[in-house]
Amino acid sequence: MDPETDLIEDVFTSAEKSLTDDEKHKLEEQNKRLIPEFKANQLENQAQKHWDLFYKRNETRFFKDRRWTTREFQELIQDHPTLPSDSNECRKLLEVGCGVGNFVYPLMEELEALGQTNNYFYACDFSPRAVEFVRSNPKYNEDRIKAFQCDITTDTIHHHIPTQTIDIISMIFVLSAITPTKFEVVIKNLHRLLKPGGIVLFRDYGRYDMAQLRFKSGHKIAENFYMRQDGTRSYYFAEIELRKLFQENGFEVISNSYVHRRTLNVKEGIDVPRIFLQGKFKKL
Repeated sequence: MDPETDLIEDVFTSAEKSLTDDEKHKLEEQNKRLIPEFKANQLENQAQKHWDLFYKRNETRFFKDRRWTTREFQELIQDHPTLPSDSNECRKLLEVGCGVGNFVYPLMEELEALGQTNNYFYACDFSPRAVEFVRSNPKYNEDRIKAFQCDITTDTIHHHIPTQTIDIISMIFVLSAITPTKFEVVIKNLHRLLKPGGIVLFRDYGRYDMAQLRFKSGHKIAENFYMRQDGTRSYYFAEIELRKLFQENGFEVISNSYVHRRTLNVKEGIDVPRIFLQGKFKKL
């Protein structure tokens, strides 16, 4: 990070952001020209193609390694309650939307450094190209990690992982890329994979994040759902709807909050406010 740049400490809250008059005007402007239904359907049908092109352009350079995850989700480095304390059973973790491995490989390294080697990792992504990047990593070893392509909105993931065998599922900036009408089937699929007491660790874009407010007319697909320039899509979640989504599909809410973050660079005159939604959900 640039020495002139400060990251303001994250603030967690259940309260939705209050909009200024200017921000309300920006949202109203987005409604002036919505993406036509035929174009929205085309984006849905070509979603895998757009993500494959994203990874073709950016390869492994776009996302930074997510070394913050164990700070936010201590469950990743703790004994999990689905395993008896005296068990030699391997703890199983699944990353949904693994991209090129920016989450799973740093996590594997950290667990090894802590002497926690009794873990097995599954990593899946919608993009075949992303999965190939994971597999081509020198650390890839199917004795410890299995990476595969699947569409989490279908039952294909159950062809790779038996029902009720996973202890922890991570879903970091993934659900927002999926059309909202398929959110429920995704959560049901996660529920089937988890052992009773297993948890989902979630982080994604929050309602009225800076990125949402910046969309111009002609990019809105549906309420809080947008098309980016490259054809990929992004949804912006409210705390109450995420809570309801998990509760109605067999989960207990452990935590679920907006995360307000600001990055300041006085030298460059940059003040970037971000809003994410972070939660932990336990299978009942």
